[in-house]
Amino acid sequence: MKQLILFISFFITMLMAAQEKHLKNLTRLTNGGDNAEAYFSPDGKSVSFQSNNKNWGLHCDQIFKMDLKDAAKDSLYKPKLISTGKGRTTCSYIMPNGKDVLYASTHLAGDSCPPTVEIKGKYLWAVYHSFDIFVSDKKGKVIKQLTNAEGYDAEATISPKGDKIVFTSIRSGDLELWTMDIDGKNQKQITTGLGYDGGAFFSSDGKRLVFRSSRPKTEKEIKEYKELLSKNLVAPTNMEIYTCNVDGSDLKQVTNLGKANWAPFFHPNGKKIIFSTNHHSKKGYDFQLFMINDDGTGLEQITNESIFNAFPMFSSDGKKLIFSSNRKNHGTRDTNLFIAEWVD
Repeated sequence: MKQLILFISFFITMLMAAQEKHLKNLTRLTNGGDNAEAYFSPDGKSVSFQSNNKNWGLHCDQIFKMDLKDAAKDSLYKPKLISTGKGRTTCSYIMPNGKDVLYASTHLAGDSCPPTVEIKGKYLWAVYHSFDIFVSDKKGKVIKQLTNAEGYDAEATISPKGDKIVFTSIRSGDLELWTMDIDGKNQKQITTGLGYDGGAFFSSDGKRLVFRSSRPKTEKEIKEYKELLSKNLVAPTNMEIYTCNVDGSDLKQVTNLGKANWAPFFHPNGKKIIFSTNHHSKKGYDFQLFMINDDGTGLEQITNESIFNAFPMFSSDGKKLIFSSNRKNHGTRDTNLFIAEWVD
């Protein structure tokens, strides 16, 4: 019986690997806690990411910088803490110099983690007004504050050209996309439609953006969105993928799948977008990576193992994909970082 169980387990593992045909030599990089939003440095040798790993003495998300070679060799490798260790952090990105790290943090409002807000029966994200965007050096020292407007400023990423940053801000009254120069100057609003516009990334040529948006349409949806936003909350259960030019022009809706479609990222060829979605799920919480052409055609499923796969990012040469997944977590709720060779 034991041999039969081992054979069945091996067969299922091989079947899963065959179905995830675009992922080769999949390697787990972290070991415990929730690890997410890992994004490559310009040279592809390291990543920044956020983690709440309790084994590292964390109470809520903090930012780390990981050397990929060291992480692949040592399962107990602990990366360098880049954030202050105070407040809550999110959405880091390595600066063009490959050393400094951009991220959002609430630490100016207090050392402790901001409280988690819950409303029974709803899955919600908190939009903390104490989030601002900072740059830290490799030793974890904050060297610059890029935003100081009233309200939420976070979700910042950097153009591959190294000249611009895109981020989400509520300073105009709604959660819109903004851009600024790499030094924080020339901050400009580029989206205007009612709804949560966030999680934006640049195309490899730096000319376009891809992002998620809620865009409520019915009177009921609009009312609920505004009521939640007044409480610094959003319900991320109905989002689609959009693209636009860096100045906000040529806005296009790419997906029309229903449910939650989010965490999009351009393939380096600029013609395809990889993203996380639960549109196919019967129970709601089953997020897999899919890929789609930027004109909305050619939808293809990329992952099918475990029930959470998100935050995909390609290396600049398109040879590697890093993402978060709760696979191989030994029955825990841990979400770890995984890296794989990408096979077209």
